[in-house]
Amino acid sequence: MSAPTQEISLTVNGERVTRRVELRQHLVDFLRLELELTGSHVGCEHGVCGACTVRVDGAIVRGCLFLAVQADGATVETIEGLTESGALADLQAAFHARNALQCGYCTAGMLITADALLQAEPNADRAAIREFLSGNYCRCTGYHAIVDAIETVAQARRVR
Repeated sequence: MSAPTQEISLTVNGERVTRRVELRQHLVDFLRLELELTGSHVGCEHGVCGACTVRVDGAIVRGCLFLAVQADGATVETIEGLTESGALADLQAAFHARNALQCGYCTAGMLITADALLQAEPNADRAAIREFLSGNYCRCTGYHAIVDAIETVAQARRVR
């Protein structure tokens, strides 16, 4: 017996997509397996690590907890689309300059989350940055360089 399916239509990184998906398929799996957008990673599959973070209608969500059928009619932005648009260029440059990434597994989720923070709270201090990132795990860097990079971008964006 096959799993129940539903047709969905959504906009992913500016491109309209229509597919038939299993009702139980998570958004991150849809993006990775159906659309070959592999920048968002499947880490814990419980919504705690943040590696699967994407934007849905402007809000950051955990792709491992969000079903693909829930995205029907929505606009989804992944690290690939945000990179292509240049929306994260300053954060990416700061992460590189501050060595705020090592293995890269968490980086896409960190960048998307950091950008959401800076949009919501442009004057975020180090404590606010750490608090906002508390749902994104990094096992390599110890967070200091990540906080440094985000703080640098926050200061630069305020000057602009």
